[in-house]
Amino acid sequence: MTRYEFLKSMGFSGAALMALLTSCVREDDKYVNALTVSPDGSTTGTTTTETTGTTTTGTTTTTTTNATGVITTEELNKITNTKLKIDLTSSTYSKLKTVGGYVVVSGVVVALSKANTYIAATVVCSHEPKKQVIYYNNEWYCTAHGARFSLTGSGLNGNGRGGLSVYKVATDGKTLVVY
Repeated sequence: MTRYEFLKSMGFSGAALMALLTSCVREDDKYVNALTVSPDGSTTGTTTTETTGTTTTGTTTTTTTNATGVITTEELNKITNTKLKIDLTSSTYSKLKTVGGYVVVSGVVVALSKANTYIAATVVCSHEPKKQVIYYNNEWYCTAHGARFSLTGSGLNGNGRGGLSVYKVATDGKTLVVY
């Protein structure tokens, strides 16, 4: 997925999209070479580690998942300050295997976006403290008063102007961590 496609999938358009696309000063910031998950469960591609800036190319074996952005179990276990851990192999969370599917767990909405990546946000709306935020039509939506938020948490209408707290998400294909 190119950087342009990623930013478009996150809801950026017009001047905001152009500002983000032209803000890059390093060649390696211009695109993301995401991992590809093959039917046998192996992944191939080039990944860049943010902490060290090193690049690793090769093949690793993971469980097949519908979502892109799979990391190793070792990397997943290094994540601290987790808000939530979800067992993706459990039938309880089968909705997370379908693009557009979402679940609400412990005050967090977790979804598989149209960009085929896992995303998460608080279930509490900033308009009024109603616990009714869901994932709908590739955005966060509060069913109480119609507040709309981009996938990055920015308000998309008057009721959503207060923004929404979104969380980082990581998975190894079996476990999903929200932090």
